Amino acid sequence: MFLATLAIGLLAGVLGAILGLGGGVVVVPALEFALPHLGRSITIQQAVAISQFSVLAVGLSGAAAYLQQGLVRARTGYLFSPYTIVGGTIGSVLGLILPGKVVATVFAILLLYSSYNLLRGLKRIEVERSQSPLMTPAMTFAGVMSGLLGIGGGTVQVPVMNLLGGIPIRQAIATSTFIMGLTAVANALIYQAGGVLDARLACAIALGVLIGARAGAGLQKRIPDRELKVFFSVLLIFTALQLLYKYWGPS
Repeated sequence: MFLATLAIGLLAGVLGAILGLGGGVVVVPALEFALPHLGRSITIQQAVAISQFSVLAVGLSGAAAYLQQGLVRARTGYLFSPYTIVGGTIGSVLGLILPGKVVATVFAILLLYSSYNLLRGLKRIEVERSQSPLMTPAMTFAGVMSGLLGIGGGTVQVPVMNLLGGIPIRQAIATSTFIMGLTAVANALIYQAGGVLDARLACAIALGVLIGARAGAGLQKRIPDRELKVFFSVLLIFTALQLLYKYWGPS
């Protein structure tokens, strides 16, 4: 069980740092699919609670590497992190009371929408653009999704900063990683207070993520912008289809 969760954490850390995700887009479905085969049942609320620690680990490890590379827009991060923290608190409370099927469906729809927006912008040249007035409410929504789904908000934050904030994809990923570490602290505390956090699994995930995120941040600079967007989009579509099949497919 420990080795399986450690491996999930490593994969989540690498992909999370490369793509600016909190790792939850990997951790939540991976725990739900893998642990039952190891004789351990887990609800989506428990998976989301554990995922908050992976988000925190990616934020700490990945952001440190990106700060060294000079990719983080620290001013943007500090400006919008209060909105994501408030949104994350609201989302975490909702995550404790909403049915698992509802949470999984919202998660899948969000992933598909984010993928569509990124693929739609593939031909756009990555240059600095003016910021949309919709940036603030969109980042608050990212916080809600972070708390509700345990995803770090990167699936919303990266497209928002890239499409609405006019920030090039590579810097949007780095800044998203920076913000998610700040947001995850409050989210994790709420899930712990709700009694759904398995501390042993959370520590195993966090250990794997800390190692993987450092490696992922180094790999990201070698991948061209267009390939980053395509890779990001394919991962989101695959994860969304898996969740929809699990909760809406034949039982």
